[in-house]
Amino acid sequence: MTRQVLFLDADDTLWENNIYFERAIERFYDLVAPACSDRIAARAEINRQERRVVTEIGYGLATFQLALERAFQTLAPQNWSPTAAAAIADLTAAIASEPIEFLPGALETLAYLAPRHRLFLLTKGDYAEQSRKVALSGITALFEQVHVLAEKNLAAYEARLQSLAVAPASCWMIGNSPKSDINPALAAGMNAVLIPHPHTWVLEHEELNSACAAGCQFLVLHRLPELTNYF
Repeated sequence: MTRQVLFLDADDTLWENNIYFERAIERFYDLVAPACSDRIAARAEINRQERRVVTEIGYGLATFQLALERAFQTLAPQNWSPTAAAAIADLTAAIASEPIEFLPGALETLAYLAPRHRLFLLTKGDYAEQSRKVALSGITALFEQVHVLAEKNLAAYEARLQSLAVAPASCWMIGNSPKSDINPALAAGMNAVLIPHPHTWVLEHEELNSACAAGCQFLVLHRLPELTNYF
């Protein structure tokens, strides 16, 4: 088999991530319930605030915390207090304390791929937070390089390709996010593998543009271990 360049996403591709935020949001509903019992409206406000805050300070736990604070102040302004702020801070801190929980077969799949292909970990978010998770995962030795990006867009993929001096058609991006993993990689002329996660963050949802450059490939798999059937 020809040795290829495989870029792999981390959050919700190799290990669980968004489920912890979803659990925090469930507890947030209880915080605002005395004033707002409409969970659909509450979730819509959280999503709106997250979209705004991401443009202001980027990704990460600080973004999530600020979005919840602003959502609370919008949904239940009469109940906003230092106690409410502390409760939201506790929700965020609980996420930070979660251990790395690999998705089924992730470690075995990486161990299979590493000697056969060039592996690069490509994740986005707060640099310190993502670097900490990567270090805790214990898998850095399986990758040639680890890249923590502020954003994963067309320019970011083109920069990675240029820095490695590799042809896009020899590279694959593997991840769960149409917005960050698949669409920009395909736009850069790379191949891509989408492995959907049932709890992909709503801000990563995007209509899939599966149009490939000439000669490139796009795959949709159900589970990470299925990669061993193709690579």
